[in-house]
Amino acid sequence: MRRFLLVDRLSRVVTDGQAEPPTPERVPPPRECLERDGGSATGVTGAGGSDADPTGVDPSASDPTGAVVWHRDQLRIRDQPAVAAATEHADVVLPLFVFDPGFYGDDGLACDARVRFLHECLVDLSDRYDTASGGRARLTYAHGDPTAVLAAAVDAGWTVFAARGPTGRYGLERDAAAADLGVRFVSGDGLRRGVERPRDGWSDHVEAWFEADQHRPSFEGTALTDLDTGVSVEGIEAEYDTDPSKSPVPEGGTTAARETLRSFVERIAEYPGSISSPLDAREGCSGLSPYLTFGCLSTRQVYQYVHEHAPSGRGRDMFVSRLFWNRHYHQKLEDWPGWLDTAVNPELAGFNRDTYDPALVAAWKAGRTGYPMIDAAMRCLEATGWLNFRMRAMAASGYFHLLQQPWRIGADWYHHHLIDSDAAINYTQWQSQAGLIGKPSLRLYNPRKQVRDQDPDGEWIRRWVPELTGLPPEHLPRPELTPPAVQADCGVVIGDGPDADYPRPVVEYEAAKERFWRRYEGPKAAAAARLADEEVARRASFSRGLAGAKAIASKYGEREPTGTQTGLDDF
Repeated sequence: MRRFLLVDRLSRVVTDGQAEPPTPERVPPPRECLERDGGSATGVTGAGGSDADPTGVDPSASDPTGAVVWHRDQLRIRDQPAVAAATEHADVVLPLFVFDPGFYGDDGLACDARVRFLHECLVDLSDRYDTASGGRARLTYAHGDPTAVLAAAVDAGWTVFAARGPTGRYGLERDAAAADLGVRFVSGDGLRRGVERPRDGWSDHVEAWFEADQHRPSFEGTALTDLDTGVSVEGIEAEYDTDPSKSPVPEGGTTAARETLRSFVERIAEYPGSISSPLDAREGCSGLSPYLTFGCLSTRQVYQYVHEHAPSGRGRDMFVSRLFWNRHYHQKLEDWPGWLDTAVNPELAGFNRDTYDPALVAAWKAGRTGYPMIDAAMRCLEATGWLNFRMRAMAASGYFHLLQQPWRIGADWYHHHLIDSDAAINYTQWQSQAGLIGKPSLRLYNPRKQVRDQDPDGEWIRRWVPELTGLPPEHLPRPELTPPAVQADCGVVIGDGPDADYPRPVVEYEAAKERFWRRYEGPKAAAAARLADEEVARRASFSRGLAGAKAIASKYGEREPTGTQTGLDDF
């Protein structure tokens, strides 16, 4: 199965005999498109119920200007800075999405369910352009090297606009090549750029951005157009054999995103009490994460809608704080693209590399670790493409702290399977949960305790680990201690042999925990001290900036940390 890779590759693998990307077809100049369309256009308004506002453009005007909006992951029209900039500067606007063949292959990091979600987002975006143009223009698709496609547009006299966003190393190289062509990258996502210390005053900056007016493209005097390239979503799905096996896959697109937001706001008061248990979280969480990942809605649109329509209270406050954390992790990747592949703190580079065991990695991926809560989480992840935050953090902790395996393998596995995976959040959360930044706050989840706290009756475990269906709930935290007579009565065999239904723990919890702390204690103080290094502090991108990093270094860098350990939940 070949898969579409939806995030920046850390490195691009070129196999022997791989075909060169197709050469883009000729792109007609703006005047030709305008004359073909008869100079008609329609507009896109603000936050009303309709997107259409007919206007007109005179095709006989001398030297009509044209703009291409290169859509990548901000798959919307409203509050989209590139769309707003294009409509402000051009007589003719061509919305474009490029399927990059370099993102396809067996080594792709995106599951087919996320590919399908993307494709539905594109279809919805195309429908919105169709409505906005009165049926005259849809989203144009191209298939090839994006820089080659954009170069053809630039050569034909188009100015290309793209919304700026945090990206990894390949994305930076691609964007640098695009910038050399003259592509204009437009900021407008609330992140701070071009300043020496972006974290200084960051919270106030982001809050002001949340409260500010949205980007509202005006098509008055601007025409929408499209090109018939022969490339379609259906053709791409057929070419790359996209067939999602996960279920349920949420419906992609802004239309579905708005309905999801509306539905969530009606039950936002229940949000704080429904997000920890995997039994309640599917209905209790907002469900907005995949729509934010693909930009069907901006975080600002969500923020303003929630403030306008949600009742005040703890539920609204807690959810709004999550929107700030979304921007926080995006700022981290903007400040340092190495989050995707390199430990933030040099003192912790390569941690767990010497304990790598392919058998332990395979057991974790397959949900056969002998810890029912971890195993249920991993099987749910692979089957549905979703986990609530606590289960993501618990399974990641089990992988890094108990099995003691290299973090990137686990992070890549999550990124492959999560439909809502956002590289800026997934990889930064993995490094934070693993403890690779150098902060003394580190939480090791106890998977046995999580059974008692989050699934005391075993309902969720039995759903995903059916071989334990007959086991009484009191034995689920530690099934390996179930007396043989009880196992026989329940019809389940727990052990290591070929006849066992469910394995014993692949590592013993207390021994593994003690071993990890013993190994981590060695570099811990030195890692905290390294946060005084301005380069390392810049990588870490704490919300308190350099001052916060130096405070940690001063307090914990010269002696052993003391006090209560905290973790991501405490944020």
